[in-house]
Amino acid sequence: MTRQLYDLGEAPPVGQVPEKMHAWAVRQDRFGDPVHAFKQEVVDVPALADDEVLVYVMAAGVNYNNVWAALGIPVNVIKTRQKAGEPEDFHVGGSDAAGIVYAVGKDVTNVKVGDEVVVHCGHWDRNCPVVKSGEDPMYSPTFKTWGFETNYGSFAQFAKVQGHQCTPRPQHMTWEESAAYMLVGATAYRMLHGIPEQKVRPGDVVLIWGAAGGLGSAAIQIVKAAGGIPVAVVAGKDKFEFCKQLGAVGCIDRRDFDHWGMLPHWKDSAGYKKWLDGARAFGQAIWDALGEKRSPRIVFEHPGESTIPTSIFVCDTGGMVVICAGTTGYNATVDLRYLWMRQKRLVGSHFANDEQCYGLNNLALAGKIDPCLSRTFAWTELPEAHQLMHENRHPSGNMAILVGAAKPGLGANSAEPTPMAHPVVPGPDLDRPRAAFPISQPLPGVAEQDSDVDIPPFEDDGSTVGQLMHPGLISCTRQTTLGTVANIMTENDVHAIVVIEDNEAVGVVSQTDMVLARQGRTLEQARAITAGDVMSRGCVTTDINDKVSEAVTTMTRMSIHRLVVTESKDGKAVPVGVLSMTDIVRRMVGG
Repeated sequence: MTRQLYDLGEAPPVGQVPEKMHAWAVRQDRFGDPVHAFKQEVVDVPALADDEVLVYVMAAGVNYNNVWAALGIPVNVIKTRQKAGEPEDFHVGGSDAAGIVYAVGKDVTNVKVGDEVVVHCGHWDRNCPVVKSGEDPMYSPTFKTWGFETNYGSFAQFAKVQGHQCTPRPQHMTWEESAAYMLVGATAYRMLHGIPEQKVRPGDVVLIWGAAGGLGSAAIQIVKAAGGIPVAVVAGKDKFEFCKQLGAVGCIDRRDFDHWGMLPHWKDSAGYKKWLDGARAFGQAIWDALGEKRSPRIVFEHPGESTIPTSIFVCDTGGMVVICAGTTGYNATVDLRYLWMRQKRLVGSHFANDEQCYGLNNLALAGKIDPCLSRTFAWTELPEAHQLMHENRHPSGNMAILVGAAKPGLGANSAEPTPMAHPVVPGPDLDRPRAAFPISQPLPGVAEQDSDVDIPPFEDDGSTVGQLMHPGLISCTRQTTLGTVANIMTENDVHAIVVIEDNEAVGVVSQTDMVLARQGRTLEQARAITAGDVMSRGCVTTDINDKVSEAVTTMTRMSIHRLVVTESKDGKAVPVGVLSMTDIVRRMVGG
């Protein structure tokens, strides 16, 4: 007789489904840091529709989408589902899973009870006209990311999925390895194989951003499997060997360049020239990494705002920049001359359809994809794993959570195919890029003003930063609540304050950050959040003796409104004030 509830790691007999299950759940009244938002609960095992499958989860993957679910921003997934008529007032997340089929709906034919499967996160209504017509279901208005936009993901003993989401599990991998590769791998596979006229070909040079991360490490291997030539961009030379073991022919440390940020306006001659010099230098670095003067036919993008200008610049004539995210921001700038004169394309991509997921999984079954598993967490450590990701302190590569598997290392039932030697993942990448890449030949008129349009650039009247700045810093700590921050801003009539930790400026909290923190929360919940939770990390600085015109170029290029002013004292750059764009505008209009 089937028991009502089984302990973690105590699997029911295959095919016997209990009424209840253990799960990590998020609820609206505890939105916030993942370490507090996730709580262990006992919930009902969900009922199945005719096209659905119940999977006993052995291990689950960790992805940033459930950091968003825990925060309740940028979307309240619980409220959104309730508006659509779903009754549950909780969210059980998890968009990667490996496990065993325990039950199937009557219309499911591709798997049966007892099958070991890896689940992909593409979810759509089979009755949608777009899907029924044979078009790519990724274009269906019903497409959702399972375990984020849908409930009953992999952070529970049982997950509810659609039958088409199930793919065969590689028997040479452990449970945790099987749970780690699908979401990022299938996303990368669509980016590189999903555009028929521009999919990766043998001999193609492919530039890969964030190559030591989950997406990037998958992209290197997919390019290599197709006969392409991957060039890796990473933050730190300590990641070079890791990328080369995966198949990169060369690596670039983006920290060697400082032109990152949004593209300066083409009428800002000095700013544009500085960016162009940096972009060209980066282009030379690509050639050096390759050992020949060839530009990438494909640029594999996901940083977005800070990298798009350079990505388009370095992409070969007739090439493609394909992007699936915007980890540095969404307001990307483009010099259209490179698109039309060099006939390049900028293409968006989002997860993958069944064909692409199966294509990626076939590479995994053949031993051509290493999951790049960097850390395996116990079931009780699930909130910690997401907190590390939220704070950008997680290791590179992919992470997994043990669910039904009692300990790491289980599930590898076959030595064939022999997987590649598992590379050692380097330490965490704590520095996010601020911008883009380079090329070789300048286009006509790129560095010059357009003589037909009389719009003067910002006038350099010799003013220095010290003449316009607000002396002194109004600050708080990471632990200061937003309620206190709001009072500080009101009392001092300022729009942003600097976050100080160990006598160093580590971030800025602006009124915009506070407004965004309010979304999905009550006023009391928002006021209790700390400055460290919502601050924009890092402080861009300018020297007190720099020209104001140079500061304007910096703020415009990086799409920010203020700089922390420093002054050299005893050989150290000491913060002494703040320069805001408002100060500069007031100076321009005589205020």
